[in-house]
Amino acid sequence: MADSTDSRSPFPPVIPGGSLIIAWQLKDKRVLLVGGGLVASGRLSHLLDADAVVTLIAPRSGLHPLVVHRVFEDDYAKHRITYLDRTFAGEADLEGADMVLTAIDDVELSRSICHMARARRIPVNVADVPPECDFYFGSMIRKGPLQVMVSTGGKGPKLANIIRRKMEDAVPDNIGEAIERVGELRAELRKRAPGVGGRLGQKRMDWMTKVCETWSLDELGQIDDATIQFLLDQGWDQKARVPSFEEVSRGLSRKSPSIVYHPPEPLLTRYISPDFCVGVGVGLLVSLSLFMHRSR
Repeated sequence: MADSTDSRSPFPPVIPGGSLIIAWQLKDKRVLLVGGGLVASGRLSHLLDADAVVTLIAPRSGLHPLVVHRVFEDDYAKHRITYLDRTFAGEADLEGADMVLTAIDDVELSRSICHMARARRIPVNVADVPPECDFYFGSMIRKGPLQVMVSTGGKGPKLANIIRRKMEDAVPDNIGEAIERVGELRAELRKRAPGVGGRLGQKRMDWMTKVCETWSLDELGQIDDATIQFLLDQGWDQKARVPSFEEVSRGLSRKSPSIVYHPPEPLLTRYISPDFCVGVGVGLLVSLSLFMHRSR
């Protein structure tokens, strides 16, 4: 595919034809899901993971077992789902919806729902009909707060699934815990150095970046309250230096002999093969939930 620059430019090229990668915030937003089969079960799980409030329209006789569980048995999910045991009834079903998804075998009805939604400027996704989608679902990796999505732009869903499995195998098991610990450190740093934007905001960002680059994911996953205080006292408060994992381990062991840290195995040799390192590194830098396909 052609890009917007030549090889002599010092700037990265514009590569047309992609999707806008975003993490769509659906907390307490109202989503209409038409369909209750296998595909709909996956859509429903994604929506509940995003804390959406779902209206599900599908005949009871065709519900996938997972959908049945979410609607009638799951103590959390059943309170976020309004279930209507019937087929789609018309435009009135779109009232109040912030997003519309269809996952039914009736292509003509799906297209009709799509046109109704677009007339109301409601983002819509029609399963297995890419031209009728304002965004795509992809193959997801979810480990705690980490979300990574692989999408082929609707061209090869199975290939996206294969790539996702390869990436998932390369992601450390404790990545979710590492992210949680970094989040706790960042929150405590903001308490110690409050303020928004400006030079202080940039200084905080630079320091957190150095911590994440200096410490391995295994080491970040071992951060606890004592480690956070040591990093802030002996790091941030000391001209924003970043103590190494070994320095923190020694310092805490002197204060409390019962604390014993074991250096982790090297991350790259343990988890990532040389021919896959770059792909995983790029994927971990972003949080993805949906791909936008059309602009308004």
